[in-house]
Amino acid sequence: MTLIALAISVAYIYSSAVVFGLEGKYFFWELATLIDVMLLGHWFEMKSVLSASRALEKLAQLMPDTAHLIKGSDTTEVKISELKKGNKILVKAGEKIPADGLVVKGSSYIDESMLTGESKPVHKKENDKVIGGSVNGDGILEVKVEETGEESYLNKVIDLVKEAQSSKSKTQRLADKAASWLTLIAVTVGVATLVYWYTYGLDLAFAIERMATVMVITCPHALGLAIPLVTAVSTSLSAKNGLLIRNRTAFENARKITTLVFDKTGTLTEGKFGVSQVTIIDKNYDEKKIIQFAASLETNSEHPIAKGIMKRAEELKIKTMPVSDFGVIKGQGIKGKIEGKNIFLVSQAYIRKNNFKLQEEIKVNHSETMVYALFDSKIIGIISLSDKIREESYEAVQQLKKLNIKCWMLTGDNSRIAKEVANTLHLDGYFAEILPHEKQEKIKELQNKDQFVAMTGDGINDAPALAQANVGIAIGSGTDVAAETADIILVNSNPLDVTKLILFGKATYQKMIQNLFWATGYNVLAIPLAAGVLFSYGIIISPAIGAALMSLSTIVVAVNAQFLSIDKERD
Repeated sequence: MTLIALAISVAYIYSSAVVFGLEGKYFFWELATLIDVMLLGHWFEMKSVLSASRALEKLAQLMPDTAHLIKGSDTTEVKISELKKGNKILVKAGEKIPADGLVVKGSSYIDESMLTGESKPVHKKENDKVIGGSVNGDGILEVKVEETGEESYLNKVIDLVKEAQSSKSKTQRLADKAASWLTLIAVTVGVATLVYWYTYGLDLAFAIERMATVMVITCPHALGLAIPLVTAVSTSLSAKNGLLIRNRTAFENARKITTLVFDKTGTLTEGKFGVSQVTIIDKNYDEKKIIQFAASLETNSEHPIAKGIMKRAEELKIKTMPVSDFGVIKGQGIKGKIEGKNIFLVSQAYIRKNNFKLQEEIKVNHSETMVYALFDSKIIGIISLSDKIREESYEAVQQLKKLNIKCWMLTGDNSRIAKEVANTLHLDGYFAEILPHEKQEKIKELQNKDQFVAMTGDGINDAPALAQANVGIAIGSGTDVAAETADIILVNSNPLDVTKLILFGKATYQKMIQNLFWATGYNVLAIPLAAGVLFSYGIIISPAIGAALMSLSTIVVAVNAQFLSIDKERD
């Protein structure tokens, strides 16, 4: 706006001086026309900008205004701001769910597409989590409120979108620098144009008109908005499709990825372990006792293996026992005291490291994970758990290879299981029996081979590797969007979303380059014409036409940003 203000001020002051006696001609009519065209163009421009920046408004509209609060046998309609943690609410068929919570009664199919990008309705039953803002299907649900206000999933997403839109990537900073330089160039060329035409041209009025046209037509509106508009559109689209961007530069750099490293459990596999077998080593113990020891140690753990053991304990109707002196053996298991005795639940790596030997050879299914139960430093049993490869993993790896991206796997599981999964999915390589603190080193190894590495993990024990990677992707976070070390969070545990992310990152970057090309290319042609280089051929641009062209360039940039589509890129 500096250039426009300068051009209008000079034209007005000169015309006013002519009114008060200066020799020359005034051009108030041209000035008024210029201002009218500028305002009209600005209105169109702002309309395009606002339509591109309504991501937060659209997300906020997903939440309903009221909820049906259950009080005893009665229900009362209340504002959602009045809901508190622990309240029970009734969600009728077709209604939006007013808060994050746990289903305590009923079952239904929930449409979460506007929040997570999951196109198919998700079946929810008792003890399943539901997200505020998602739409209930035909069933009736009673939900216990768990998160409200700032703690809710939707508010966390809105905060992330707000943060992503306000943050600047390297591309944006480049555009800002270019806009600053363009302003300086415009002032310099404008003054030079004034001097040239006043010295060699017709009169002072003509020289001022040429200078004003140069300044108006060079106004870097389009250049200044080229990146923010694409940022606004891409951020809102990605949030609706379950891709939450925390680092804009990393998102744009997704196009550079040459190697993608997957965590195994819960990413390439379902992460739902089930106990397939309990091998008794010490005949003084049976399956129930070994599972009881294991379940007692795993009571408060959220690890997939722990969930598998706890599920088996529930099936056998086993009660857990009190545990004292609980501790974690980093990356290798857990320990504690039960009835005064030391109980360990450890991996195969721990057994090998400490030179434990089995008296008899154990038949091993290479697709199973084995957990060893130790009682006072003596192996009493082996719990075998199995985990299935996700159906989506096959297609995800194929798509990534089509993009010439190498696929690796990083896991703490034993090498036999890792090899079987890697061979089944046709991965380029794998690292097995890796402790959490060693994962970072493996990422460095790949980077030292001139690879641009993306790491996908759960954002907890993979934190060092996610931070080390060029692009850190937290996958399978569900409604937990607080993965601090990740650049991008994928709401769904679907490896295909990684492919979607890379393709959308490429498409977003292409839109930015297109906008920058238009915004700068337009000025290369416009500045000489505005200065009057073709005046001798009868071609001249008035300030009003210059204003129209400047506004048009901004509108083109805004409309081009709107054509960005995540679904189109995915298809």
